[in-house]
Amino acid sequence: MVWISGGTFGMGSDDHYPEEAPSHRAAVDGFWIDRTPVTNRQFKAFVNATGHVTTAQIVPDPKEYPGARPEMIYAGSLVFSPPSRVADLCDWSQWWTFMKGATWRRPYGPKSNIKDLDDHPVVHVSYSDAMAYATWAGKDLPTEAEWEFAARGGFDGEDFAWGNTLNPGGRHMANTWQGIFPLENRCEDGFERTSPVKAFPPNGYGVHDMIGNVWEWTADWWSARHEADAQKPCCIPQNPRGGPESASFDSCQPHIRIPRKVLKGGSHLCAPNYCRRYRPAARHAEPIDTSTSHVGFRCVVRNGSER
Repeated sequence: MVWISGGTFGMGSDDHYPEEAPSHRAAVDGFWIDRTPVTNRQFKAFVNATGHVTTAQIVPDPKEYPGARPEMIYAGSLVFSPPSRVADLCDWSQWWTFMKGATWRRPYGPKSNIKDLDDHPVVHVSYSDAMAYATWAGKDLPTEAEWEFAARGGFDGEDFAWGNTLNPGGRHMANTWQGIFPLENRCEDGFERTSPVKAFPPNGYGVHDMIGNVWEWTADWWSARHEADAQKPCCIPQNPRGGPESASFDSCQPHIRIPRKVLKGGSHLCAPNYCRRYRPAARHAEPIDTSTSHVGFRCVVRNGSER
């Protein structure tokens, strides 16, 4: 783990997506954070020690999904499947497939495996899976403020975790998508899907993969916007925790009452023409029961003991 000393920083952004606003001052105490996302090797050790069964391996309860077709009630997870053509970029179902048999051990479906992916981030983990691992490891999931502070790497107020240029000097600093999403991935960064967790340079705090590769779970409930900025130094929120669970539900699906947590960091699917969320301020809502082929996590410890 890496020790982050904490401090006050500019959280959020007024220049990109509306859910990142308003930009405001926030403060966090010092904490330890995993140097990389949790890998398949680490998650395998957890499963072998505990017998944990992930959400993707459990058949959903139909009562929690009113209106769902019976033939869609099976164990599985969402897998990115590049389409041959796209009619509407707002319709993500054109490239996401809820695939039977997709799990952390079989990230691209029943015929895939993680034989050569020990150092890649574990995926197809729900919020409860991430929390189960963190508890077993004697750790916790980061708050959104902790995660964003660590991701900025000391570059307070700049767009990216390494400055204000996406590819400084033509160098790729993270695993993202090059080309027109979701049709063309030129793989100029060397990777089509996930990458080993230390394939790209660490940020200013020595932490790898805070941007790109996989989205990461945080402990905070989703809110549509940040709270307004505190104008007085005495009122800057210390260790903020986001909004209440009751405000995290998806208003577009009022019949499904699944609360949502904040994801941070973007993934290998973030592209200039779609989801430009390869930035510390970027955030995304994810239902706690959902797992996908581009979401993972890392852990924190909130005390000063050496790790």
